[in-house]
Amino acid sequence: MREPEPTASPLSPPIAIPSLEDMQHWTWVMGRAQQMVLEAGLQTLQETPALPIIPGFTDRATMARAHDFWTDSMKLWHQFMAPDLAEPIEERPEHARDKRFKAPQWRENPVFDWIRQSYFLVSDHLLRGVEEMEGIDEHQREQLRFATRGFVDAMSPSNFAATNPLVLEKTLETGGENLLQGLQHMMADIGRGQLTHTDPEAFAVGRNLATTPGKVVKRTALYELIQYTPTTPNVLAVPLLVFPPWINRFYILDLTPEKSFIKWAVDQGLTVFVVSWKSADATMKDVVWDDYVEAGQIDAIDTVRALLQVEAVHTIGYCVAGTTLAATLAVLAARGQAGKVRSATFFTAQVDFARAGELLNFVDDEQMKLIEQLSPDGYLDGRYMAATFNLLRGRDLIWNYVTNNYLLGQDYAPFDLLHWNGDTTNLPTKWHLSYLRDLYRDNLLVVPGALSIGGTPIDLTKVVTPSYIQAGREDHIAPAESVWQLTQQFRGPVKFVLAGSGHIAGVVNPPAANKYQYWTNPEIGTSLTDFVAGAAETKGSWWPDWIAWIRQQDATTVPVAGARMPGGGNLPALDDAPGGYVVAR
Repeated sequence: MREPEPTASPLSPPIAIPSLEDMQHWTWVMGRAQQMVLEAGLQTLQETPALPIIPGFTDRATMARAHDFWTDSMKLWHQFMAPDLAEPIEERPEHARDKRFKAPQWRENPVFDWIRQSYFLVSDHLLRGVEEMEGIDEHQREQLRFATRGFVDAMSPSNFAATNPLVLEKTLETGGENLLQGLQHMMADIGRGQLTHTDPEAFAVGRNLATTPGKVVKRTALYELIQYTPTTPNVLAVPLLVFPPWINRFYILDLTPEKSFIKWAVDQGLTVFVVSWKSADATMKDVVWDDYVEAGQIDAIDTVRALLQVEAVHTIGYCVAGTTLAATLAVLAARGQAGKVRSATFFTAQVDFARAGELLNFVDDEQMKLIEQLSPDGYLDGRYMAATFNLLRGRDLIWNYVTNNYLLGQDYAPFDLLHWNGDTTNLPTKWHLSYLRDLYRDNLLVVPGALSIGGTPIDLTKVVTPSYIQAGREDHIAPAESVWQLTQQFRGPVKFVLAGSGHIAGVVNPPAANKYQYWTNPEIGTSLTDFVAGAAETKGSWWPDWIAWIRQQDATTVPVAGARMPGGGNLPALDDAPGGYVVAR
């Protein structure tokens, strides 16, 4: 009787991993096959010079690109198969710096070095093809750039277990536990409907975020007004009112105490108020931009003026709230009420959206229809916007976490900024759609009289309020060139500051950190390039420059008494800071 074939058991030895020699052999087989195909293609090109031209596909430029790709591919294969005989391929600096491939295994192992270089070869040719494509306008080209970059980032060999040497090593080392842990992470994210970037248990609003002492002194259907407790015996007479963007939680300006702009401003002797916007729900389905100007910003300005019995306030508008603050200033100017605002500061805010960057790729008709479909109750789930912003930096905010937390199974590191980034806010759909159409798509805010608020036409050229405009040099959401355009709209005194880093770190840069730098130039110039050419660089944070500018507007101080203490005036304290809206979901 024949013995049965042995079957594998849990105690069976693991299947042997192919040796480097085996991998090289089979790679040679695949390479030789590809080389034969490439050589045949080159021969076809040489023998049939009069191939028919199919626009956009087989035109001569396209076929020349194919020729270049085949030639470069053969050079790479030659280097892999006979490195001692092949002509060295010079690596581009940006490839050498690519953080995805910084581990030595990507270069020390010939197979993975070939995989890495093959990826760069394909991606470079794809991106170059977009730049050389004919018969399309610049908007279409930018859409293709964005889509191609997204595809190239998604197809990186670092994103796949079988082509990432670090993942293979980790899998062998842990017996696959990393993949199980990564699967657990992935299933948790699917349940949340959102990619996790940091340890979800490490931070909590009111515990170790947004802890600057203060009180909620007003609550409306749109916002809570928070007044912070002074830390100096005297304060500047003109208070500061901060408008954070309502597409995020306000505590980006009140992270941990050492990073908090709000705490720092209080310590500089300012009476600080911050608007905490309500995350949209079904009750806000009819909210439009007029409401954020009239019932939001103007109402908050009038509330602070009445509470402290002052003529004017300093204001700050961050991102979309800065865009709205520009409209608010124009409305007040048209109504003869410009004196209500002593100064306006803009953090990474745009008004001219002609150069608004990659977000312009999300304002076509299909995206608008998608937003409507995702908003049956009149508000857009904040996770949609979070996904959109993640796509703008997919390599860092998506694929980096796929590799580290799904494939390598690493635990999430605690990071307050990323906790805030994942703390999404819902948006009123009607307002959001009109904002995308009127500003991003049609760029109407810079057309005098094209938009109005409460029947008052908006003309930014009528604004004479002293303004401090900050942009981030590496900002991918509000490009510095786009933010600079604000200087060309206002007619009052304007100071422009270009800060190092991007949309968040360029703003949240406390002096104690001694990070980055900023550039100033008394001459605004006629372009950002002109400004930079004559600008002086200062190391560190721009915050001290800003507070010096604020004091130049009005250095008068008053003692802390009465309404200068939260709840001490005719608005009783309703709740401790950071309030209820910031934690509502």
